[in-house]
Amino acid sequence: MNDMENGLVLIKPVGSKMEPYTTADMVAEYVELPHKTVNELILRHRKDLELFGTLPFEMEACSHRTGASVRKIYHLNEQQTTLFITYLQNTPKVRQFKKQLVKEFFAMRTELTKREMQRAIKAPVRRALTDAIRDSGENERMHGHAFATYTNLIYKTAVGKTATQLRKAGGRDALNHLTADQIAAVTKREAQVCTLLDCGMTYDAIRAVLEPPGKAVRA
Repeated sequence: MNDMENGLVLIKPVGSKMEPYTTADMVAEYVELPHKTVNELILRHRKDLELFGTLPFEMEACSHRTGASVRKIYHLNEQQTTLFITYLQNTPKVRQFKKQLVKEFFAMRTELTKREMQRAIKAPVRRALTDAIRDSGENERMHGHAFATYTNLIYKTAVGKTATQLRKAGGRDALNHLTADQIAAVTKREAQVCTLLDCGMTYDAIRAVLEPPGKAVRA
């Protein structure tokens, strides 16, 4: 879930923030132009596009009859995309593309605002959980692994993947891979674990409460 897809618009971490973007490949597919044509147009107007931010890209392997090679897939932020579509002929496909982009960039900005709100709600709950783990003696009993073990249990039972698995998908912050609703689910689970720890329960008992019957969590 490193790039959260919502049709044409995805998000990625840029520094400490998440930024919506689309790709040259998505543009090409939607407006029914060859990928090579779109890339050439991006390069032709590169200086203009870079007025609104860097022009990052990812490399993708591709195979053909004479062997294999790699190609660049350019990422365009909202301002770059808005400018770029002015370079395209105003066909019905392009007009539809413009309307869809406006809709999806707006939806993604709304989602990112909700994420920030959920992060703010989550922060004090996480601090309370950290204190509860420390005060319960679980970290000593689990030889210093309690914080990571509980975190993985919480994420796995809340969103289906451990925090470790999410981070392996790319980036140190597991929350960057979650939607606002998923962050809220993690926060709710953290509060639940905090309460159970305060009641004197230990890891195995807490795991039995959180896991659905017959589905073991491997933290």
